[in-house]
Amino acid sequence: MSDSRTERPAAPAVATTPLPAARPATGRAAASLVSLDLVLLLVAVAGLALSAPLIAHITAVPALAIAFWRNAMAVGVLTPVALLRHRAALRAMSRRAVLLSVAAGALLALHFGVWLPSLGMTSVASSTALVTTTPIWTMILLRLRGRRQPAVAWAGTALAFLGVVVLTGVDLSGSPRALAGDGLALAGGMAAAGYVLLGAEVRRTVATVPYTLVCYATTTVALLAACLVSGASLGPYDGGAWAQLVLLTATAQLLGHSLVNRVVKSLGPSVTSTAILLETPGAALIAALWLGQLPPVASYPALAVILAGLALVIAAERRTARASRSA
Repeated sequence: MSDSRTERPAAPAVATTPLPAARPATGRAAASLVSLDLVLLLVAVAGLALSAPLIAHITAVPALAIAFWRNAMAVGVLTPVALLRHRAALRAMSRRAVLLSVAAGALLALHFGVWLPSLGMTSVASSTALVTTTPIWTMILLRLRGRRQPAVAWAGTALAFLGVVVLTGVDLSGSPRALAGDGLALAGGMAAAGYVLLGAEVRRTVATVPYTLVCYATTTVALLAACLVSGASLGPYDGGAWAQLVLLTATAQLLGHSLVNRVVKSLGPSVTSTAILLETPGAALIAALWLGQLPPVASYPALAVILAGLALVIAAERRTARASRSA
């Protein structure tokens, strides 16, 4: 009896020894995931940057129809993938997740629906500068939701936006038509901020493919309605136009927006929306390499300024994450 009593206390000591070693591995895994998502975010930005040069060449297709077809084609690609590999995840989506995904899709449709027409009403420079106010609205919405952002994050966002202004310039016109176009571009930036924030919320519990499918399907239906109401032609187009639409879908939609939906879970809406500002100088550089157009002299310093601002936002986000883990 005395021997059995002395042996019992030894078991808990053996069972608890592996526990301290498990925590560093989890931290390393999380850091590795964030690093991978930063790379994927750069790929997404490259895909988004291709949209402007491609859209400039799809002259036979109205702007709203371009937005519709890129989303409709993406839904066509994602649907069989979702049904074959993510059917259980689709069924498991809560009512709240579905409603938020639908709302995100509606905001994405609004983003396309108001920004693309603004390009024909005001200068491209003004439209681009105003629609890229997305990270500013993202920070404001996060603050309204009770999430305080460090001063470094605000400084990084302002610096990154300054880089876009350096590249595009500010040439706001006083004509009523141009002011209306500026207002539409600004609304497009606000809608994009809501889209990113809702996506981050849904992605906390839902995988990328189910969320993206519901989101894009909603965007497709909304843009189809907009095309029918406005009279935008949905076809027929020539083979070249269809090939360009397929390329736009593969790059800007599936690689661009879909990878944004993938990384927003780990990187957060602030970092993700700020990084999208790289689309502007990226488009200028791609146009130089692909179309032979000489990039503006301001492209390179603007790119450096945006990268510096993004680095500040990333540093602030990581500092906040470390503080929350240690609390």
